[in-house]
Amino acid sequence: MWTAFFGLITAVDFTEDVDEVNYAIVFESVLLIGMMILVGVILSYLNPLNEQNKQTYSMIIVNVAMPCIILSSIFKVDINQAMLRNILIVFILSLAINLFGIGLGGLLVTLCSPGNSFRREISLLSGLGNTGFIGIPLCATLLGPEGAMYAAIFDAGMDMVIWTVGVMILQKSKSFSMSSIKSMVNMPTLAIGFGLIFAFAKYHPPHIFVSLTNQLAALASPLAMFYIGLLIMSITKSQFQTAKSKIVIPVVSKLVILPLFVLMVIKMMNMDGIVAETLLIQAMMPVLTLASILFSRYGANDKLGAITTIITTIISMISIPLFLYILTRFHYL
Repeated sequence: MWTAFFGLITAVDFTEDVDEVNYAIVFESVLLIGMMILVGVILSYLNPLNEQNKQTYSMIIVNVAMPCIILSSIFKVDINQAMLRNILIVFILSLAINLFGIGLGGLLVTLCSPGNSFRREISLLSGLGNTGFIGIPLCATLLGPEGAMYAAIFDAGMDMVIWTVGVMILQKSKSFSMSSIKSMVNMPTLAIGFGLIFAFAKYHPPHIFVSLTNQLAALASPLAMFYIGLLIMSITKSQFQTAKSKIVIPVVSKLVILPLFVLMVIKMMNMDGIVAETLLIQAMMPVLTLASILFSRYGANDKLGAITTIITTIISMISIPLFLYILTRFHYL
């Protein structure tokens, strides 16, 4: 899936002919992701997913692994004026991309299924991707520290959209409360803030602290895959049957239309390099893993969030490398 996409990126420059792509890298990457998700499935048999261990996994990933991968990436990059400009561009485009995705989902559900009682959930699921759990660690692995830093900035933009527009949609409210601002202050955003301050101040932490962040950062991707494997086994057949007709719009919007929109934006802005690759990678992410937790918190349908996350994750294992193949085959990249 995502690593397959990244494997393609590392195997071929965007200007290369598609025949030169090393598809062995793609196969190995997809196999690796599948094996890690399978470990999560096995773990679910040994210790079925419940609310307590779901919260434990989420807490470790969000409060430990993700902040460490952000700090680890920033510590490896010397930020200059060009990077500062790129950071601002990525953040602004992240806001625009995520808002476009939510608006697109709302429009599609209004046109295709007027009166749908799950309009709020479908709108958010159509725009919000797994840019934190999966996007940041994989950008770090395949685009390097600079790519991981831009991915973290993109994820920060998505967090802002979640805790402002997303919360207002779920609460059916037109106002923005102080509790939404407090929700935006979390460990990943604090890591971005402090990391950038350290970088601009040219402060280099002690070697032991850098080593600690590097080792803890390695937890992010495997734990996220285990979590997805656990989620897969937590959904019953009846729950899936109830939700399957409602996930078509998020699947099409998130995995097809949104990446095409981002590709169009990249072409219009004449962007290239790591920034363009990061934006496209993040746009191709499947639905937000924390959707079920977010929906549960605000009284929405959390099972629909979990099922959509699982289905888009499975489909994206095929859709992302296929999408990139088509783009390179017809010289759009």
